[in-house]
Amino acid sequence: MCGMPQQPPVRSTPSRPRRPDASMSLLTTVMDHSLDEGYAEAAARKKARGDSGVPRPLRAKLGLAAGLVLAALVVTVGAAQARIEAPVVAKEREELIDRVEEATAGADALEDDVDELRDDVGERQEAALKKHGGSQGELVGLLSGATEVHGPGVKLVVDDKKQADQGGGGPRESSGFSDTGRVRDRDMQRVVNGLWQSGAEAISINDQRLTALSAIRAAGDAILVDNRPLVPPYTVLAVGDGKRLSTRFQNSRDGQYLHALQENFGIRTSISVSDELRLPAAPSVTVRTAEPKAGKGTS
Repeated sequence: MCGMPQQPPVRSTPSRPRRPDASMSLLTTVMDHSLDEGYAEAAARKKARGDSGVPRPLRAKLGLAAGLVLAALVVTVGAAQARIEAPVVAKEREELIDRVEEATAGADALEDDVDELRDDVGERQEAALKKHGGSQGELVGLLSGATEVHGPGVKLVVDDKKQADQGGGGPRESSGFSDTGRVRDRDMQRVVNGLWQSGAEAISINDQRLTALSAIRAAGDAILVDNRPLVPPYTVLAVGDGKRLSTRFQNSRDGQYLHALQENFGIRTSISVSDELRLPAAPSVTVRTAEPKAGKGTS
């Protein structure tokens, strides 16, 4: 029997078992891929750019903290340096104070020497006047201001307005002085000239003796007498016949001018008669010119 070739038997392969969640593909995808692919790509791009993963608010806080630490460090270093330098500064300050005190003491000693020399010069001038001036030596010393004067007279006090305001107008502004309620040098010039014309024999302002060469000027708001500044109130002492001198001055044009300053500008004034006034000698009297008296020979 011829046989036909027989086909090998086909063996059935068993199929793989079906997953229980095969029908829940959406839920499976969510569980297996919890992070969306877009977030993963964004993270990858950020990492490629080199950006740190620290959030911006946290970075700001870290930067602020670093700035505060740096500021605290600077303050601490500055305080430590100041503490180190404090003894040096204190020593330099003490040395400066010592130098100022030494200079002040030296200036005071020089002023004392000047006063002594001035007194010596005054005594020599007085002796020379008595020797060469004869009976008129005392009168010459009085008129020139070289000798101290005492006797009856008038005391006149002139002071600024209580609260001198700034600016304004008035008659005095036309003479170059604004109406500020302050006593001006021209006011004192008129007062002194009025006293001379009323019969004063010797005059002083704030213990500054006036002579024929004295000058009353202004430097800003200050009044200078022979280049020495005076501080208000201005006390004017005039030796002479007290009652007569007071009456004549108050009735003169300069006395009326002073009264107008008091009424219109608030300048404070007071005048009184005194039985005994004492005026110092002028600081220095310089002879500019001299001529021999007729009939007197020279030795």
